[in-house]
Amino acid sequence: MNEILEEALLYDFYGELLTDHQKAIYEQFVLEDYSLSEIAMQEGISRQGVHDLVRRCQKILAGYEEKLHLVEKFLAIKNNVHQIEAALDGYQGGNADEIRSMTQKILEEL
Repeated sequence: MNEILEEALLYDFYGELLTDHQKAIYEQFVLEDYSLSEIAMQEGISRQGVHDLVRRCQKILAGYEEKLHLVEKFLAIKNNVHQIEAALDGYQGGNADEIRSMTQKILEEL
């Protein structure tokens, strides 16, 4: 999986468990694509301090995923739904539209 996508997913699932300061810095770095120097200037801390904080946040978020596996489960469910939809493409039964509607609801809820 793309590293940026993985970091964004980890943040989506576990970001609320970070402190407000950690969230602000991590969002700027990962989601807004600011450089370490830009963040350092805005926050009034050193570039190294930003780097350390981002790495610490990455470790924290990865640690939550190692314990809870929520991102892994999310991606597995999403993949299974896509497989169901692919199988429906060759299905000629009368309730294919109903099944496709259910798969869309599942994806929306994820």
